[in-house]
Amino acid sequence: MAENKLTVKQKLGFGIFDLGGNMYFTLMSFWALKYLTDTVGLAAGLAGAAVMIGKVWDAVNDPMMGYITDHTITRWGRRRVYLLISAIPMMLSVIFFFTAPAYLPVSLHFAWAIVALLLLNTVFTISNVPYSSLTPELTNDYNEQTSLNGYRFGCAVFGTIAGAVAVQPLVQTFARRTAPDPLLDPHGYSMMSIILGAIIALVTLITFFGTKEKKITKDQLPKEGFFKTYLSVFKNKPFVILFLTYALHMTGICFITTILPYYTENILHRGDITTVAMAILLLTAMVFIPVSVQVSKKIGKKITYQICFVILASACIVVSLIGHLIPLGGFFALMAYAGIGVGFSYVAPYAMIPDAIEFMAVKTKVRNEGSYYGMWTFISKMGTALALFISGLILQAGKYISTAGQGTVQPESVFNVIRIIVGPLPAIILIGAIVVIAFYPLSEKTHEELLKNEK
Repeated sequence: MAENKLTVKQKLGFGIFDLGGNMYFTLMSFWALKYLTDTVGLAAGLAGAAVMIGKVWDAVNDPMMGYITDHTITRWGRRRVYLLISAIPMMLSVIFFFTAPAYLPVSLHFAWAIVALLLLNTVFTISNVPYSSLTPELTNDYNEQTSLNGYRFGCAVFGTIAGAVAVQPLVQTFARRTAPDPLLDPHGYSMMSIILGAIIALVTLITFFGTKEKKITKDQLPKEGFFKTYLSVFKNKPFVILFLTYALHMTGICFITTILPYYTENILHRGDITTVAMAILLLTAMVFIPVSVQVSKKIGKKITYQICFVILASACIVVSLIGHLIPLGGFFALMAYAGIGVGFSYVAPYAMIPDAIEFMAVKTKVRNEGSYYGMWTFISKMGTALALFISGLILQAGKYISTAGQGTVQPESVFNVIRIIVGPLPAIILIGAIVVIAFYPLSEKTHEELLKNEK
């Protein structure tokens, strides 16, 4: 019964979406907090609160979108239709967030930020949850799912690089000549968002036209109501273990990505190398994504996933302890080492979740992938929201001064809290992920037995 092999064209058509999806995710993870504190001028605590409110809403509406897409039947399938609907609104909402209205008084910028983030995260949910749910719709072959997600996250790394590395050059290129600091200029951010927003819309449409879902009949749609549907997801033990692991994964990663621009600027006193550090991290990750696919085939998805946590946790500790004491080349080497861990983190969880879904689908004969991916993105965004909010609070407690384009010397306490956020905090969380995923019970052998039972 398995619809096994996909062509390279089909895999690229699927994967290209995540060039835009990860561009968006990285843009927000690396730059949203810094944009709000240093360009818009919000206090770090308020900026963290605004991002958290937007992300909590983003997380809450994911299960709702998963339920909606599970119950959708159109000529374009259950999932792809939402890519068509959301492409242009996604571009416009990115532009709106990175174009802070100059005519508003500073006292209203907090309210504006919340509204902009609520809008942005709503539109992203409409596209991202159906897209994530496409994987099991395209193939249920164990190794083909790994290959499919390898293509996806190969594209994702290009998007991650663009979202992290292209921002500063684009902002600087389009900054006004009169700007006190070209890297913080509002006009530069606005122009950057137009370019990246257009790319996000374009790749979303390419995936819509470049994929084709298998047909689902009304009999295969979930019959239970919203709450029963999501409660049933938590009866799936392999999914729950993977779900908790991914929550820890995303929380730890978000602490790292959020604080890196602050670390290079305030600890290394080299804000100009932020883009270089990110490029090294992400280019290394791109190289190691296909390596992780091959390693996964040899030793299994679970152990491959654990390897990423070991590398990332150790990198965090070393950067925190000696990153500011070693030559710049040594710091870049640490970024490359961390990039190996990032590369190993992309494919494994997304190749494991279809196995966990199939585990329950074989038993219940119900295809409710949208509900699973709704919860999956819910926990991802809750982890991100928590990390951003806590980072803002810790920076505020350390008396971080929002520069808003003005040269400012930070107090010594800021240096200490930044080293905590970049090191021990994410390291402890990632070690927890190693422990939780150890209990994941599925393997290639158990997956083959499931498919035999399905037949």
